[in-house]
Amino acid sequence: MRILLWHVHGGYTDAFVRGDHEYLLPVNGERDVWGLGLAGRPWPRAREVELRLLRDEDIDVVVLQRPEEIEHVERLTGRRPGRDVAAVYLEHNAPRPDPVASRHPLSDQRDITIVHVTAFNELFWDTGRARTVVVEHGLPDPGESYTGELERCAVVINEPVRRWRVTGTDLLPEFARHAPVDVFGMGGDALASALPDSGVIAAGDVDPVSLRRELGRRRVYVHPYRWTSLGLSLIEAMMLGMPVVAVAATEVVRAVPPGAGVASTDLAELTRAVARYLADSDLALETGRRARHHALQRFSHEAFLANWDAVLGEAADHPVGGARLAERSLR
Repeated sequence: MRILLWHVHGGYTDAFVRGDHEYLLPVNGERDVWGLGLAGRPWPRAREVELRLLRDEDIDVVVLQRPEEIEHVERLTGRRPGRDVAAVYLEHNAPRPDPVASRHPLSDQRDITIVHVTAFNELFWDTGRARTVVVEHGLPDPGESYTGELERCAVVINEPVRRWRVTGTDLLPEFARHAPVDVFGMGGDALASALPDSGVIAAGDVDPVSLRRELGRRRVYVHPYRWTSLGLSLIEAMMLGMPVVAVAATEVVRAVPPGAGVASTDLAELTRAVARYLADSDLALETGRRARHHALQRFSHEAFLANWDAVLGEAADHPVGGARLAERSLR
């Protein structure tokens, strides 16, 4: 199939375009959020298409990720998603602004199936009578590279100061009482003024290969998010073989089982867990191995692509009226 999608979420797109289809990524001269294209990624089954040429492309399914893309697709291709061309809507986020009362932008319509990335999101978003399905995350195996040689904590947060309590940035000084906390991701430079002399350190926005290497050198991965879908960085840290300590919010309670790390809403319990892993490298190593084993089974990339194939195939077979996709979860 030829699948049209915008390059919105780098990590997710990387996993998604490794399937057996042809993936069309819009590109514009500005290489901005509406035309990022491949952005230098080595994706052999994906190709860039200039916005002005989209009208000439044969498209089997559109994977929407932002509400405004519906109008963009119709304007650029002359085809209305869900009416003239098959479409599904990939919802990456937990409900906002309200955890339980937020109405999804595509609620109640029946032409476009909403694909949630976690069961939590499907449960909490108010989608009315819209069709929904869950396709849980899946990632290619990055390999077991954990050494834990540095008695430091690793965290991945983009824009940690702007997002502050949502990402749990305010909690990081508590972990830094036990060891330096290295924060990787965009916008980390603002931490120096927001959390001065706290032991919370901006480690830079590094490329994916370097990030995996640097994460694996840290003793423990900390996931302080209060309100997010399910960070791919948490899954990847587990796949690297890292022990994880995570705030038990949203989908984390299902993602981190006992023995693979510690998930809790008790900050004291979380900081004690970090202290234990810092003090006992053997415990950290064994916990990380269990985390890796679990992540490879639970977040299998092969299962992820197979589940997406089922969703895309159903949508392409029945492009009008939202297909006959049953309201079920693919896990």
